[in-house]
Amino acid sequence: MIDFTNTEVAFGMKTNADLQQSRLLFATLSSPGVVGALKNVILAALAMRLPIKSIVKATVFRQFCGGETIEECQHQIDRLAEGQVGAILDYSVEGKAEESDFDRTLRTTIRTMEFAVANADVPFSVFKPTGLGSIDIYEKVSLEQSLSEKEAAAWERTKTRYHEIFAKANELGVPVMVDAEESWIQPAVDELVIHYMKQYNSQRALIYNTAQLYRHDRFQQLKDALALAQKEEFIYGVKIVRGAYMEKERERAARKGYADPIQPNKSATDRDYNASVDLILSNLDHMAVVFGTHNENSVKLAAEKMASLNLLPGDPRVFVAQLFGMSDHISFNAAAHGMNVAKYLPFGPLKDVLPYLFRRAEENTSVEGQTGRELSLIQEEVKRRKRG
Repeated sequence: MIDFTNTEVAFGMKTNADLQQSRLLFATLSSPGVVGALKNVILAALAMRLPIKSIVKATVFRQFCGGETIEECQHQIDRLAEGQVGAILDYSVEGKAEESDFDRTLRTTIRTMEFAVANADVPFSVFKPTGLGSIDIYEKVSLEQSLSEKEAAAWERTKTRYHEIFAKANELGVPVMVDAEESWIQPAVDELVIHYMKQYNSQRALIYNTAQLYRHDRFQQLKDALALAQKEEFIYGVKIVRGAYMEKERERAARKGYADPIQPNKSATDRDYNASVDLILSNLDHMAVVFGTHNENSVKLAAEKMASLNLLPGDPRVFVAQLFGMSDHISFNAAAHGMNVAKYLPFGPLKDVLPYLFRRAEENTSVEGQTGRELSLIQEEVKRRKRG
């Protein structure tokens, strides 16, 4: 139904110069050794205050990020909109752990929501739970351990930040997604998010949780969440992804001696992801979904399931999402088919976004076939334009 090989549609937003730069970048990312060396060079150069910001910003930052500020993202938002693809402004500052940092994330997230109200091309807001509170306190709450007086006060501030974001989402009518975290802190996140879903998701999905299907317990959690939504009459909004912390999760489980929370293999992850597609699309009276995936078979499956249920490709309860700078052949061809599609568009000060950028670069080298697929599609479009 969807032609994912149509590179003319996939790269319609890119100039010839854009394509050449992307080709060079993905060729570079194909070598783990080169990626590691570049990471060390960039960190060392920044530590020595060498003037390399303009080089980083013009290359890897430009490929994977929208800008350093919300306003700088407008150019990429407009370009995505030309292909009927929305933008999800993602404040991608990682590794901060001070209360002032958490407050800054709160203020920035609310600003993205206020920006979205006036911009129809920004369909969602999003935040990462550890951007609003301490990972150590999330862990203690998840394990139902006692908090010290200081920790209890910090946890109350974290919950207040959630409340402010969700109340603003309700006031503005802007849906907000809550990203997933590691398994040992996810229970605290789930409890908070579902609490507010019951309050604000009675008529439509304003709040979305995230399920990582590379965990062997998440499909059952989705079924349990559906049963709760049906019983208590609310809509369970969810973004489903495969997952991003496999090595860290397995290493920690082995070190601490508890059962590995990760699926035994990729086929088990794919099985549960596909089963989730079927479960959610069959229960849209009490669910809404964002299919976060770089797997074209998953998008094809969703489109076929929607057709079999006589759902329009653009049903407002169903979105597809990919990361900016990757899988354009999925995003733009799915949008051309009529599906609701959005790109996660990271932004933030360059030095603070570097951990995100390094993670993107390293993931492209580690995900089997990812870089080769991106490269081959870019090269095919370069050839097509030369022929044309």
